Amino acid sequence: QVQLVESGGGLVQPGGSLRLSCAASGSIISVYTMGWYRQAPGKQRELVATITRSGNTNYADSVKGRFAISRMNVKTTALQMNSLKPEDTAVYYCNAQVLTTTTTSNYWGQGTQVTVSS
Repeated sequence: QVQLVESGGGLVQPGGSLRLSCAASGSIISVYTMGWYRQAPGKQRELVATITRSGNTNYADSVKGRFAISRMNVKTTALQMNSLKPEDTAVYYCNAQVLTTTTTSNYWGQGTQVTVSS
């Protein structure tokens, strides 16, 4: 069984910063691409940022220059969010492509709420 556990969400004022973290655990041989997605009320889930095992990154246009994704080790990733805007308010989900003993599958975390409001 594979689990992704996120932490670091909360309430922040516009212009502020937050750092989200995600750790994968379980019967893992390796973790390939990890990423962050978000879903605001009434909207579809959207890509925020991804990072490969080799460190290649990809960002949504709306967060470029403000957010930075990093990989601390094979099983953990973080999202540093700066200059936050009210439109960044959403539930943020960690995603990972995980290789286990039987297959490679896509896993999701439970989500962490980020609220940007004065």
